[in-house]
Amino acid sequence: MQVVVCSKCGAKNRVEESRLANSEAKCGRCGEKLTGADSKPVIITDQTFEREALQTRGRPVLVDCWAPWCGPCRIVGPVLDQLAAESQGRYRITKLNVDENPHTASRFQIASIPTMLIFKDGKLIDRLIGAQPKQAIAERLQHAVKFAA
Repeated sequence: MQVVVCSKCGAKNRVEESRLANSEAKCGRCGEKLTGADSKPVIITDQTFEREALQTRGRPVLVDCWAPWCGPCRIVGPVLDQLAAESQGRYRITKLNVDENPHTASRFQIASIPTMLIFKDGKLIDRLIGAQPKQAIAERLQHAVKFAA
């Protein structure tokens, strides 16, 4: 069993992995189709940042601070998609559009993008600035998985 948060209403749903794999899982509250929580990056906002990044326990959360007009951000995007698909629940990848969410960007002093913040158990444990190769991001995530916050 896996707990999946509905992307539409935010309800937590307990779902069997086989139902997720077969795309049969639906939210018990609103009926929205559920997808594997970590198979693709989750879009977060100023309003959902606390819940999606800081309140996650036991595994790291990478927050990709980006903007649609940023060329290097568009290069990093597919890399993060691949890492999310390969995560197997060890970590979580999220995306924060800094243009649409200035409060969180300001709070963590995002001066250049892309900037990737890695949190574990509510604490900022790592920061990567600029476009990074997949291997470099994967190594930092692997270190974060082992990090005792």
